[in-house]
Amino acid sequence: MDTRNIGLRNIEVADTKICSIDGENGKLIYRGYDILDLANHSTYEETAFLLLFGDLPVKEELDVFNSKLTEARRIPESVTKNMKNKPVTAHPMDVLQSSILELADYDRNRQDEGKNANIERAISLIAKIPTIVAAWDRIRNNKNVVEPLVENSHAHNFLYMLRGEHPKHDISKIFDISLILHAEHSFNASTFAAREIASTRASIYASIGGAVGALSGELHGGANIQVMKMLLEIGDINNVEKWVQDRLTKGARVMGMGHAVYRTTDPRSEVLATLSRAISKEKDSKWYDITEKIEEVTKRIMYQTKKMLIYPNVDLYSASLYYSLGIPIDLNTPIFAISRIAGWNAHIIEEKFAEAAPKPALYRPKAVYVGRYCGPMGCEYISLINRKNQNPQTS
Repeated sequence: MDTRNIGLRNIEVADTKICSIDGENGKLIYRGYDILDLANHSTYEETAFLLLFGDLPVKEELDVFNSKLTEARRIPESVTKNMKNKPVTAHPMDVLQSSILELADYDRNRQDEGKNANIERAISLIAKIPTIVAAWDRIRNNKNVVEPLVENSHAHNFLYMLRGEHPKHDISKIFDISLILHAEHSFNASTFAAREIASTRASIYASIGGAVGALSGELHGGANIQVMKMLLEIGDINNVEKWVQDRLTKGARVMGMGHAVYRTTDPRSEVLATLSRAISKEKDSKWYDITEKIEEVTKRIMYQTKKMLIYPNVDLYSASLYYSLGIPIDLNTPIFAISRIAGWNAHIIEEKFAEAAPKPALYRPKAVYVGRYCGPMGCEYISLINRKNQNPQTS
């Protein structure tokens, strides 16, 4: 029996002061602060400051941080021009990834790899990613690009750039809370990708570009897109029971249910469920009710058939929330990036500059080779003219 921990599950690879997850008790901590306290009392800007600098800001610090964010919202005209030259079918995550890498070309201080320079880059990236995402959605829909505001919150500004009109305060606040909930989650796939790239001494742009690539997969940031596709396929609350039963009978997953870390309720899902319920009631939307029914039926069937409880993760209710807010489905993952950029940046800076040991100079996990062995001297090389096809499928 293979007892190895495939996928580095539960393997401790580095120390961090940024985030703690208690999967058994459903606790998520940012720099010592419970995510539920931050969701109830904080703002995304304040949370981003906490993740980057390690402490909640005083008013003067937050004012300076907010000023830097608003001043950095604009993106170079050439980046916008290059987006306009892309096919409108280009995936938003691909556009985001390429645009982030392009920003490196406009960094006048590119040669300075000191900590302060990287923190300034981090602030600039937090500010610019929403602008890129909103600009691309308008470009692909043949609409004029809306310039970022020089005031208002991070959440308000993004919704304004996306729609071309100011959102209501309660809508901005709901979106702000969702950004807080997605801002950080320890060594998940995209964060680990960012840290691994940073460990090579690559730039913050390269590290964030790699993180965006990892986030784009449907088993990570793309999961809430799959949840919304599931909701649309089900279509009506009366179809949930049979759909879930058929899905589980086939041994397939119900997207949005279960988590690699949490063995109880993901604390973020509880908050998102509350937000989804509120916005669905305001918009007279059916999607929250269908989502809630999926959770109930999946839990019940899993317990009846396998004697195990399974709980919703962060993706289950974020899908219905964003859809009810009128956000296009394929922007769900870019919005995840708009939030998670704060956590990514914090980890990259910690990877590059943390004083605590042990800290790897370069991540280099070991693989177990299970390929061909032809003998102690290896396989004999046969010239092309005398080589026989060993794979009929390629004939």
